[in-house]
Amino acid sequence: MDLLDSVKQAGIVGAGGAGFPTHVKLAAQAEYILLNGAECEPLLRVDQQIMDVHADEIIQGFAAAGRQVGAKKALLCIKYKHKKVIARLQARIDALSMGDYVEIRELPDVYPAGDEQIMVYEVLGRTVPEGGIPLNVGCVVTNSETAMNIHRAAKGEAVTETWLTLAGDIPNRMTLKVPVGTPVREVLALTGVDNLDDYRVIDGGPMMGPVMDNIDGHVTKVSKGYILLKKDHSLIRKKTVTPEQAKRLNKATCEQCRMCTDLCPRFLIGHGMEPHKMMRVLNYGMDVEEAGITAQLCCSCNLCELFSCPAGLHPRMANEWLKGKLAEKNIRYTSTKESYSGRANRDYRQVPSKRLIARLGLTRFDQDAPITDQTLEPAEVRIATRQHVGAPCVPAVSAGDRVEKGQIIGNIPEGSLGAPIHASISGRVTGVENDYIAIRKD
Repeated sequence: MDLLDSVKQAGIVGAGGAGFPTHVKLAAQAEYILLNGAECEPLLRVDQQIMDVHADEIIQGFAAAGRQVGAKKALLCIKYKHKKVIARLQARIDALSMGDYVEIRELPDVYPAGDEQIMVYEVLGRTVPEGGIPLNVGCVVTNSETAMNIHRAAKGEAVTETWLTLAGDIPNRMTLKVPVGTPVREVLALTGVDNLDDYRVIDGGPMMGPVMDNIDGHVTKVSKGYILLKKDHSLIRKKTVTPEQAKRLNKATCEQCRMCTDLCPRFLIGHGMEPHKMMRVLNYGMDVEEAGITAQLCCSCNLCELFSCPAGLHPRMANEWLKGKLAEKNIRYTSTKESYSGRANRDYRQVPSKRLIARLGLTRFDQDAPITDQTLEPAEVRIATRQHVGAPCVPAVSAGDRVEKGQIIGNIPEGSLGAPIHASISGRVTGVENDYIAIRKD
């Protein structure tokens, strides 16, 4: 079995984002492959730590992925502030005799350095076209945990676990590995918070992660962490504003200062994303199809909403509303630009991570979340049939079947985009539903 088939069989998806199936990404040909080790979301600590602890696996998996796509160079991208990890990675690259192929590229400590289009621009000076992907400029981007999973897939190991950071206003901050399908409540119990009634939980990073309405869910392959904050924290209040409340605030207060646009990361690399104009479209009832079409260029990094706007308004929500209206009409933005260049003042308008953390009110929680060998052994897991971009998996097991850890329990539908799912524990299948497969430990 070649690497592409191994990656497909292992069910690997992008561990740091939406969960795009990795076997599809690696079927392309590219000039460069980039490893996204930026981990730009505040408080999350997975990538920076597993690159230290599992350096060899990540380097080898990354190099194998690069050769699979025909890349002439594999560029391992990490923020310059992680000096210890950079030294460790360079030492292991040299020890593995990969220095002629794998190179470390240091990134500034800004948000959102981990946006793959921002990273491509930062490292190679290439602007991904509006509405495009890195492959359009000769690049494939993967992340550190995905690279480690690629290395393990070559040895026949499926994706059955994921790495998480627990952070925020909690006694026990940590980074650990848990089985896919673990109940979120069991993970949160490790934080040392006895009563969760006074808290809200952010699923992922504080910028892009949603506040969970229900913590009775289960960990997926793309889960990267949980941040717990008191209900009255300013970030929780801001992130739980409803779309209708946001629309009223936007219409009543926006003065078109254009700070949201001046600091927009996509605008600064040459895209036509101008959030202040999207606020204008929404507030004044302008034609969505004509004036609001560029809302589809928004990457939802949330910088405009949680940092840039001096009035604390909701430009991202305006973009999301417009995206929804355009989707209802099945309208897609088509770029007419033939070339792109970054804005002349981009270097002076990037947002340092420390300033962002302070603006979010998270400075006192910006502490280490050390990696731990502590393990969770849930009595039952519920593995989602759809935890990736594409179609949900078709169950390959029935209630009552006995399964072993690593066994395929759901397959990609014929002719569809997707990735198979595997049992994350050994036990008996207790339920097969449209959206999950439940397994109880022996």
